[in-house]
Amino acid sequence: MKTIQLMIDGAGCASCVGKIESALKATPGVVRAEMNFADRTVLVSGSAQTGELIKAIEAIGYSASVLQHQVGTEALETKELADKAYQSKLMKHTWLALGLGIPLMVYGLFIGEMTVNTQIERVSWLTVGMLTLAVMYFSGKHFYLGAWKSFKNHSANMDTLIALGTSTAWIYSMVVVLVPQFIPMMGRHLYFEATAMIIGLINLGLALEVKARGKTSQAIKRLIGLQVKKATVVRNDDEIIINIEDVLLNDVVKVRPGEKIPVDGIVLEGTTFVDESMLTGEPIPVEKSSGDQVVSGTLNKSGLIYFKAKSVGKDTALARIITMVKHAQNSKPSIGRLADVISAYFVPGVMIISILTVLAWLNFGPDQAVVFAVICATTVLIIACPCALGLATPMSVMVGVGKAAESGVLIRNGEALQTASKIDTMVLDKTGTITEGKPEVTDIIALNNMQQADILLLAASLESGSEHPLGEAIVACAKQQNISLLPIHSFHSISGHGVEATCDGKQLVFGNEKLMNSKGVDISNANNKIEQLAEQAKTPMYFSVDGILAAIIAVSDPIKADSISAIARLKANGIRVIMLTGDNQKTADVVAKQAGVSEVFAEVLPEEKAHKVKELQSLGHIVGMTGDGINDAPALALSDVGFAIGTGTDVAIESADVTLMRGSLHGLADAIAISKATLKNIKQNLVGAFMYNVAGIPIAAGLLYPVFGVLLSPVIAGAAMAFSSVTVVSNANRLRFFKAQQH
Repeated sequence: MKTIQLMIDGAGCASCVGKIESALKATPGVVRAEMNFADRTVLVSGSAQTGELIKAIEAIGYSASVLQHQVGTEALETKELADKAYQSKLMKHTWLALGLGIPLMVYGLFIGEMTVNTQIERVSWLTVGMLTLAVMYFSGKHFYLGAWKSFKNHSANMDTLIALGTSTAWIYSMVVVLVPQFIPMMGRHLYFEATAMIIGLINLGLALEVKARGKTSQAIKRLIGLQVKKATVVRNDDEIIINIEDVLLNDVVKVRPGEKIPVDGIVLEGTTFVDESMLTGEPIPVEKSSGDQVVSGTLNKSGLIYFKAKSVGKDTALARIITMVKHAQNSKPSIGRLADVISAYFVPGVMIISILTVLAWLNFGPDQAVVFAVICATTVLIIACPCALGLATPMSVMVGVGKAAESGVLIRNGEALQTASKIDTMVLDKTGTITEGKPEVTDIIALNNMQQADILLLAASLESGSEHPLGEAIVACAKQQNISLLPIHSFHSISGHGVEATCDGKQLVFGNEKLMNSKGVDISNANNKIEQLAEQAKTPMYFSVDGILAAIIAVSDPIKADSISAIARLKANGIRVIMLTGDNQKTADVVAKQAGVSEVFAEVLPEEKAHKVKELQSLGHIVGMTGDGINDAPALALSDVGFAIGTGTDVAIESADVTLMRGSLHGLADAIAISKATLKNIKQNLVGAFMYNVAGIPIAAGLLYPVFGVLLSPVIAGAAMAFSSVTVVSNANRLRFFKAQQH
């Protein structure tokens, strides 16, 4: 499996999207193909070769080129240069067409009539007709070529409508000029200015659309801008400056104050504060010293550090984030797929309506019915182009996903973006989600004549084989007291219950009440102590040696400073908040009360969390699950939207629909707020585009004429069609200024 990004040339409207995706999906070896019409790019996943993909696109009348470096600045620069060149070309086409169209329009409005009555007028207008033909060739050639390619492939698109509309107006006008005797006196009006103005205005609209589209990629530009091009590495005791692509795994990298971290790694020497706000949205710099992880793209604020490179190239957190955001921007929520389906049938439908319009005017129109039929048919073809409809969803998704990334929220796909706006129930894990996830040992209560020092030695030795946060807290406590751990044998982890092993000839068991009962350990004399510790929001665990209860070890994991306010935000937005935890009931109740959560399910095994999510879904709830992306993987996968709390680690980024790069639950509330704002923006765009077409087509066909005597000019239709796309793009760009409300 590999992913290739192609830049598409010749895709004029939303109906092109389905054709391109279908052609690519029909290519052997292609697993998935998703086109972003707003960006004119397509992401193809599978084993097919690049040449085969380009051939498949060319076979249906389009052209494609490869964006070689999906993550590097080269791809962005290539795309920007191509867009600038395209915009410049469109503006040249615009001025050439309007240079003829505007004087003709001014003449028709204020100077004379655009009719043919004398021989001199015939010669004059024949010259104008040839000039208009030149405009059609030089400024509108891309429309006619696109229409011809579509025709050869038995399809129709925006170019088809524009080509038919402008050609109809020009051909009718030339008939009037060449053989006026066959046209009634009342029908000898010319529409050369309409052809020139329509071509000019549509080119202008496309140019403005390209310019506005560039703003939607600002989030990606900022992320790519974080990438460093050079790095200082220490090799054979020499410091050398090399290209970032040449940094190798385990290289020692030197970073001075004020420089960006070039690759991911682990600090070897030095202490500093690192500004990670560009990735996590967290404004406060984080202290880093020996053993701490540093992430590419973050800014070293104060001290000189040396670190060992652990992820380089496309494997760095920043590179994976950029790729993930790009993939998400190219993905479609279900509401967008609906627009694609409608667009596929829209253009043929408009052509049929145009023909019916001609028939209606010829059969029921006034004396100059031919003129009315030509005007109305042309206007219908021009006004009905579904460009705005095709841009409505992808433009909003691009801006919304980018806006979320700026806030440290990585949304994996468009479907998650849409579904997150509908969440009515949020399930939260406790450890590392509501709490800090950095528990500390608070109490070691020795029982049955055991000594506290011996208990810590044995318990820490046992937990040295575990990766559970509670176990890590015990090991950390032993290290603080400089206790050397003993080797262990026959280590066994019992999911959701605890661990056991042999150490120094003793059988050690550490875990919860269920584990002790299963091992036949008498814990009756410890119940009072357990309750007291739980009431203090501490997590008490049992430790037995050779089948005898030796101690109670209590660990405390403080609630994050902003968890209370973030949970309040969720509840204020009408979201039901539930806490699921494997901790004991009393401790869970105390933590939940402090955090403001009223529903708690404690002593739940990891697989039982997934069952609880499924149970809530069966009751009709749209469920979000928030966890650490590892222990909660089953529940995250089963939920409607899975939110992983992480700091850019591999598992956190890859395991859920949405990754919160900073640990704060405010990121969760922000993600839902951005999702709602984006979906609202998509709906505004779709409603606006639908309303424009639904209302515009009947008016263009002449619906108002019998009552008000008003016909819509083809020129006005061309301007309206061109600027409807600009309106959609501009509305989507409003999302860039969205700010989630924090309480």
